[in-house]
Amino acid sequence: MSIAFFFGTTAELIKLAPVIKALDEVEQPYELWNTAQHVAALRSTCDDLAIRYPDVHFVPRRRQRPVIASTQVPLWACQVLGHAVRNCGDLRRRLDADGNPPLVIVHGDTFTTLFGAIIGRSLRADVAHVEAGMRSGSLLSPLPEEFNRTMVAKLATINYAPTTVEVANLTAERAPGEIVNTTANTVVDALRLVMGMRSTIDLPEQFGLVTLHRFEFLRQADVFADTIRALADFAETYPLLMPAGGPERTRISELGLDPVFGNNFRLIEKLPYARFVPVLNKASFVVTDSGGLQEECSLLGIPCCVHRERVERDTSASENAILTQFDLNVLVTFLGEWQDYRRPSRIDEFHPTQIIMDNLRSHGYF
Repeated sequence: MSIAFFFGTTAELIKLAPVIKALDEVEQPYELWNTAQHVAALRSTCDDLAIRYPDVHFVPRRRQRPVIASTQVPLWACQVLGHAVRNCGDLRRRLDADGNPPLVIVHGDTFTTLFGAIIGRSLRADVAHVEAGMRSGSLLSPLPEEFNRTMVAKLATINYAPTTVEVANLTAERAPGEIVNTTANTVVDALRLVMGMRSTIDLPEQFGLVTLHRFEFLRQADVFADTIRALADFAETYPLLMPAGGPERTRISELGLDPVFGNNFRLIEKLPYARFVPVLNKASFVVTDSGGLQEECSLLGIPCCVHRERVERDTSASENAILTQFDLNVLVTFLGEWQDYRRPSRIDEFHPTQIIMDNLRSHGYF
């Protein structure tokens, strides 16, 4: 085994899954190294995507807790980095097992991404960064994501950049690693893996989908409350579904917003990726603060209102999406005109995993 996938969140696993499964197809051994930044949905995500459970846990399974607050990060980070230090010899032997150049593959912009790059380089392995080069233009927004992705660019041996925009970002920064344009994010291949699955919940004939969960949004009490009330007003004439986890539900209760939800503005449990995509695919439009969901909507042609101050994905280049910058007037206008943002699906145009596989093969990693 010369390749290790280093991940800790379900989003990272989902977007690495196409590369993992492509290595399965060519019978190339690899390992899955998990930091347990997310815990609850890991097993269901592995099961839904037909991926084996992680080989190495950087946090002991009995101590794994989801990292959902900034106050949890120091202890979790100590556990992850401490495991790497204590087991560096074993980790290095695992990477050297088949004689090919050792490689650690990371994804995205989380603390796990940064730790994976640091640990990979400390093990004298190459580091490949999938979804490299994305920038919002501000180190403080989003924080810590912008800091993480910028630091990983200084460590990565190979940067897999989704588009020419990210290639230009990395080139301007003089990133030391190789820059490869994959023409799209691997999420397009992840979508293809699960598009045929059916929804496990009863859905209205027509509905809008709302996902608002980022900490930077939840902690802005007035903005969050005003947004929910504006959506509730719209839901009087058009059904809305809002998947919500613990932090969102807690915030809703703290702000006294429980009464605005009901049959037409319906809270549902968060769904694992493979069961969320069928819901997304049937939605008339999406209101979200998720950059990943923005990208999926772009590929599927679903109208998308990105409710954030700034984003690392360019909405101006996407005819189906609009950025509110937390302006409620922009949100309300979108809700009245969402039909104008519908575009044809582009999911069959891109094959980024194949580009990554060809590049890995050319470097002798398998």
